[in-house]
Amino acid sequence: MPADIALHFDRVRTRGAHNDLRLRLGSYQHQCDSYYLAMEDPSTAPGGLGARLARLLEQWGAQIVGLQGVGGTAYLPYDFSDQCTAWLRVSSPDGQTAEVQAGWSLIEAWGIEPSNYLAAAPEVADFDPITSARIECSLTELAAHIDANRADLAATGP
Repeated sequence: MPADIALHFDRVRTRGAHNDLRLRLGSYQHQCDSYYLAMEDPSTAPGGLGARLARLLEQWGAQIVGLQGVGGTAYLPYDFSDQCTAWLRVSSPDGQTAEVQAGWSLIEAWGIEPSNYLAAAPEVADFDPITSARIECSLTELAAHIDANRADLAATGP
């Protein structure tokens, strides 16, 4: 995985649905749950938790690739809770560089399918950034980094 991008999403435990995931962004760390990912309908989200996390990051990567060359903003969810969700806001003014900022939205997780969150992403109008959770990088390196992170999560299994 490219070492120069300080973004990583991983499983800290392979059993249990609470505090078993961790997002690291720069010096910021956030523990979160796989609960909503584990609850997804197996007919629409096949495979175990590793496969579902990989699908989540596959969507992240697709959104980042969509910003390359044109710029814009993408929202990537990483924590699904009953009363709110946590997202990474990726902003690119030029389609080459990016600012990645973690933050919260009052969009409730029960209304989102993590395996197909793209319908909810445009609804993030109340993004509340976490001041200490921010990095800058290139979009190309970010896309490669997310793809490597996706492969790591897929390998974690059920």
